[in-house]
Amino acid sequence: METQALTQADPILLAGSPVDGNILTWMERFLRVCRSRNLAQGTLEFYIKKLKGFTGFRGSLSIENIRQITPDTIREFLVFLEEKGHKAAGVHCHYRAIRTLLPWYEFEVEPDDWENPIRGVKAPIVPLEPLDPVSIETIQLLIGTCKTDSLTNFRDHSILLFLLDTGVRMPELLSLNKEDVDIFTGTVIIRSGKGRKPRNVYLGDRSRQLLRRYLKQRQDFDPALLITKSGTRLKQNGLQMMLRRRSAQADISAPSPHDFRRAFALERRQAGVDILRISKLMGHTSLQVLNRYLKQAGEDLERAAKMSSPVDLNCRRQE
Repeated sequence: METQALTQADPILLAGSPVDGNILTWMERFLRVCRSRNLAQGTLEFYIKKLKGFTGFRGSLSIENIRQITPDTIREFLVFLEEKGHKAAGVHCHYRAIRTLLPWYEFEVEPDDWENPIRGVKAPIVPLEPLDPVSIETIQLLIGTCKTDSLTNFRDHSILLFLLDTGVRMPELLSLNKEDVDIFTGTVIIRSGKGRKPRNVYLGDRSRQLLRRYLKQRQDFDPALLITKSGTRLKQNGLQMMLRRRSAQADISAPSPHDFRRAFALERRQAGVDILRISKLMGHTSLQVLNRYLKQAGEDLERAAKMSSPVDLNCRRQE
């Protein structure tokens, strides 16, 4: 869906008359600038959704002018989100959208009699809670439902292995074309990574061979790497429905595509790959989220620490 269509369909984000300081006017101008910069569709939709939440809240306070926003306004909004059941990470996302909008407005207008209120509001703390990955046992059960040699089974089996082997995001997987995968080396070019940053990921031999069998059976000319039964590019709903269907067949709870990404990080770390390389493979710009994934490895860290205790090792040498 086009971003312009989203804003036109939603009156809450439509610009009013060009009155100086009108919140809706400046939000619409901000979104136009984002579009002119050719930001990723996901980024544009992020700003639209989060700023929509803020405009709804400021309406309840009868705030029409952007200069009426105070640090307390922003704090009350963050508390409001928390009371409505938003998780800490979700509250932080709303804060980030406001933190981007207000400095942009300040840069555009250069007001002499206005102090940016976001400077007085510290970012909400997001606890580094462990994020559960899909287990290898669960993946094996899902693969067990893809036994017969049909095109759909080859596709679904390939998807399961592809997600675990590469750790790609769901939109990255679904946007891949056949030309993006070197079926002989296993190198995959992610052209539409987060923030429009391309990177390479790599398939292991088993994943590469299975994907090759799937592509060899295809009789269509669609450039998409993954297609539906009707021959069109597989979309987000189709992938999620596949996981739910396979999970029902295996009589287990359905994992999300992102759960495979977490499993990728944990399995790579346990295999001895350093954090920086894992981060690059996953397309992370910081290690914060990766650290949440890898907190699952706490038992392994404890075991490694005990086995390599300098004191214990020295005592054994002296015995």
